[in-house]
Amino acid sequence: MTTTGNVLAIDQGTSGTKALVIAPDRGVIASAEVSIRPRYGEEGLVEQDPGELLASVVEAGRRALESCGETVDAVGLANQGETVLAWDRATGKPLTDAIGWQDRRAESVCARLADDAERLAAITGLSLDAYFAAPKMAWLRDHLTRDGVVTTSDVWLVHQFTGAFVTDASTASRTLLLDLDSTQWSPEALDIFGLGDEELPAVVDAAAAFGETTAFTAASGSSDPIPLTGLLVDQQAALLGEGCLDPGTAKCTYGTGAFLLANLGSRPRRSAAGLTTSVAWRIGGQATYCLDGQVFTVASAVRWLVELGVIGSAEDLDRLGSTVPDAGGVTFVAALAGLGGPWWRGDARGSLLGLSLDTTAGHLVRALVDGIAAQVVELAAAVAVDLGAPLSRLRVDGGLTRSRLLMQAQADLLQVPVEVFASPDATALGVGAVARLGFDPTLALELAVGRPDSLAAVYEPLIDAGEAAQRLDLFRRAVAVELDRAAG
Repeated sequence: MTTTGNVLAIDQGTSGTKALVIAPDRGVIASAEVSIRPRYGEEGLVEQDPGELLASVVEAGRRALESCGETVDAVGLANQGETVLAWDRATGKPLTDAIGWQDRRAESVCARLADDAERLAAITGLSLDAYFAAPKMAWLRDHLTRDGVVTTSDVWLVHQFTGAFVTDASTASRTLLLDLDSTQWSPEALDIFGLGDEELPAVVDAAAAFGETTAFTAASGSSDPIPLTGLLVDQQAALLGEGCLDPGTAKCTYGTGAFLLANLGSRPRRSAAGLTTSVAWRIGGQATYCLDGQVFTVASAVRWLVELGVIGSAEDLDRLGSTVPDAGGVTFVAALAGLGGPWWRGDARGSLLGLSLDTTAGHLVRALVDGIAAQVVELAAAVAVDLGAPLSRLRVDGGLTRSRLLMQAQADLLQVPVEVFASPDATALGVGAVARLGFDPTLALELAVGRPDSLAAVYEPLIDAGEAAQRLDLFRRAVAVELDRAAG
């Protein structure tokens, strides 16, 4: 098979879809982005219009191709992971809106299955939480429709483009339905959720031939369909894109949420510290695993401040936060969609402590930044327990890495260097790498990924360990207050 030339790498995310055209010797030669706006409602509702998701992928891909004026040999698609919908396999028509990964309405399902939580963790490596796909799938079946198939959003998108009915092993491992050891659907887990009779997609490798699409043909300058050869869930794609190929290497992506992943290698160890274990990627039938921890609201918490009028946009974080030297005694637990690992408390809510008459908008911004950074520190501490050694540095990516205030707070509280990945598009680069590998299986993974060594910035801690410990202690006490409230 001929070595691939350009690839079209598409990252379909929560707030938008980004498309890159990546050349093997020139890197990113074109990009385009299309915004998406989820709909939020009562009782934890977070939904998206499937048609808008599909249109954003097509538009972003076409615009990227048109801007570079070159053809591509293959397409890769990264997805949101835990977002689900019901749809008709015969027509491809959606039967429901897409239930977003932040949606909390399936908490009732998790409460009903609480006695099965330990067994599910042993099978799947995941905690029983409404964040994952299976509780949403069961809730959808109970409350919305029994018709069609119910799958994660990637399955529907791939079907729209190629007619295939597949999901990659990394995305499947985010459902609470995949046997982590065999990387196949677990009949026992399916029965626990009452999904044993569902028609499920085939679980496939991240890099392979999944069919061909004509969705981007006109924009590509060629009349030939383009093969879809790369599939990967977004955070694992970022882990790959940042070159975290060795066990113990870790990254954190700051997007709608923050997601810290650490490469575990080929052994699927279950976390002993409140994290989850997932498939990082499966290539050539061989799975690589990762530890995974989540902060559910990061950019979405910033957007919340914008909607309240505290700041005008995310770009105001540094400007407004720099008007004060610190948070002024204010502590912000940004659990606006519950607390993920290591607490796994979907009933937790956001809280602000330490307010006074002299609290300013700048103090609120500082408190939010510190609260996000402190949650990531808790995830890093759990990773250290599972790996048997603390992280010596943390590589980071995502839109909010542009905030110097947040990145400095992260280095200060973590007490290790924080390395900002040079590209803001690690997820697209990762799925572009597997698309390249799917087109040319003779490539080594390292060559498909390239050398992602370039850094935009490195933040060193500017406070000592004692001050960091004091600030973390304030945050932990605030979390304890919130958890007591939720339990009471």
